[in-house]
Amino acid sequence: MTQFASLPWAAILFSALAMTLIVALRYLATSGLFAWITGRVRPGLYAGQDAQIRNEVRWSLASAAIYGLPAGVVAWGWQNRGWTRIYTDWSDWPLWYAPLSLMLYLLLHDTWFYWTHRWMHGPRGLRWGHALHHASKPPTAWAAMSFHPWEALSGALVIPLLTFVIPIHVGILGLVLTIMTVMGIANHMGWEMFSRRIVHGPLGKWLITASHHERHHREYRCNYGLYFRHWDRLCGTDRDPVDFSPRP
Repeated sequence: MTQFASLPWAAILFSALAMTLIVALRYLATSGLFAWITGRVRPGLYAGQDAQIRNEVRWSLASAAIYGLPAGVVAWGWQNRGWTRIYTDWSDWPLWYAPLSLMLYLLLHDTWFYWTHRWMHGPRGLRWGHALHHASKPPTAWAAMSFHPWEALSGALVIPLLTFVIPIHVGILGLVLTIMTVMGIANHMGWEMFSRRIVHGPLGKWLITASHHERHHREYRCNYGLYFRHWDRLCGTDRDPVDFSPRP
């Protein structure tokens, strides 16, 4: 208890606030970029959704604070106390471990997301807050972080907690966060950026894209995964992607 009380809480709070700012700016930059691309590739797709987009941005910025808090605490603990298993020297682990750690993080994050997301589609889960995310009809590139605070908290803890258990290079951790951000936005933007050959080919049988996640937003009771389709396939909740008429 004395050790806990002696922590420099001002420095930890500053780290959490700094990380919140980073997450918020990352959201505004990446969602803004994909929204701009949407305007160029699918002109008028978001017409009449201005009020919805404003709500998506407000809730997403609130989620940024919730994501930033544990991330800031972990960042401070890693740099100052060595709390985590994040490493910076590539020689600390064999090079073959780097892609393995990437897949471990993605698979475990996907597992957590599938089961919590599926629970959130029950009566209690929707009342718990997931209905807010589905209030975006249809979702836009700004909706990827538009969560009720309880749902945001459930998603904010996964990656920080994994850093205490599974070693990962800081660069690979950055790649995990990049994939999480890009897929979260791309899967909500209302059109398919991947070719038909990818979406309906062997790779698309295992990866989630906008065409796959769009069916979830239309039908609710299917396609719960985040990155991969294997849990949906194993549990009988996988449905074919919708046809966005992706580029050939």
